[in-house]
Amino acid sequence: MYHLYGGRGSGSAIVEIALEYCRAPYRSIEAAPWEDSPGREALARLNPLLQIPTLQLPDGSILTESAAILIHLGLEFPDSGLLPAQASARAQVIRGLVYIAANCYSAIGILDYPERWISGADELLKARVRRATADRLLRSWEVFAQQFAARPFLGGAAPGALDIQAAVVSRWSGAREHLRGSHPDFFALLQRIDHEPPIAAILARHWPCASSS
Repeated sequence: MYHLYGGRGSGSAIVEIALEYCRAPYRSIEAAPWEDSPGREALARLNPLLQIPTLQLPDGSILTESAAILIHLGLEFPDSGLLPAQASARAQVIRGLVYIAANCYSAIGILDYPERWISGADELLKARVRRATADRLLRSWEVFAQQFAARPFLGGAAPGALDIQAAVVSRWSGAREHLRGSHPDFFALLQRIDHEPPIAAILARHWPCASSS
């Protein structure tokens, strides 16, 4: 059985959805590092950076980084549809997963905790860092929307790993609202992904009061 250390409203939703696609048995452990959650101490032993999602594999080994987890599960469960069977299409999906992780997901950490990147920063400087990071984040999503076309989904005929990652990470820091105006076709794609089962059920559990718009 897989053990998923995560938190509500976090990137662990990505891995939950992927595990559902794999039809793999798993246990979710609430381990949000920003509060005194039940699994926080166990998470610290497994992942000293206290990052979620952290996935413990059935053999007891630990896998971190959502893109790496998605790629591993897609390879471990080839019938899940997480990764395309065709090599060139699979390469582009892997490119997209790493792109979002490096350019979009990473920016969220700077927006949330600018003091981790600038020692002795006052509130004015932290606000400047947040503004610059937000601009960079939205530009990164614009480039992604231009570079990765739906066919009709990012993974091909059906949603896959890249669709799952994009649907979750785009929910943060105003990306959806920005894309509604700048790239309405891509915004519409994200909405379609939101409504795909089992994606919709897990999104509703993580963001019960949020709409897909």
